[in-house]
Amino acid sequence: MQLAQKVIIADDHPLFRAALKQAVMQAVPGVEIVEADSLSAVQGAAEQHVDADLILLDIHMPGAHGFSGLVFLRGQHPGVPVIVVSGSEEPHVMKRAMDYGASGFIPKSSPLEVISEAITQVLEGEEWLPQEISSVADLPEEDYKFASALASLTPQQFRVLTMLTEGLLNKQIAYELSVSEATIKAHVTAILRKLGVHSRTQAVIAAQRLGVEPVKTDGM
Repeated sequence: MQLAQKVIIADDHPLFRAALKQAVMQAVPGVEIVEADSLSAVQGAAEQHVDADLILLDIHMPGAHGFSGLVFLRGQHPGVPVIVVSGSEEPHVMKRAMDYGASGFIPKSSPLEVISEAITQVLEGEEWLPQEISSVADLPEEDYKFASALASLTPQQFRVLTMLTEGLLNKQIAYELSVSEATIKAHVTAILRKLGVHSRTQAVIAAQRLGVEPVKTDGM
């Protein structure tokens, strides 16, 4: 007997989660749905439900910090396809999502029938986009390298990096994660090594490159 497919819906807006749930049930009869309202919640759901068939990920929800959540999920769970669901509909945002490992991109303005079609297509092993994006430039090589380094972080290291980007001090991070300040210092040291940077500031600046609107550099 074939097991029911399992889909994780990650969005912090209850009404839109409900709409996605309806679209999923329309596309996959008998589906099991797991809901998450933050990046930490979807991380936990993905770790608990390792047999998930698909993740629908809002890149604007709490803790996601642009494409960093997508990159980390793809690194931790490479066998689970991710469809990015976003209010940003610009072609360059779609292209970056696909370059960072998404299997599809669904604008939040899409009707339920289109969302269901996208879910079906990705579950069948294909990619789905609402429009052609081949004319959009590829990511710079350094962004690919950073994404690969970010994906190598452990879940706890990723949480610490996320808190660093929010401006929290080691003492504050230790309190939030209920660990010692020495443990956080060790995590920060490991993060800097893996990301190939020499300071917390450099780590934060590098992580900001994964924002939905990329950080502009000189000459851009």
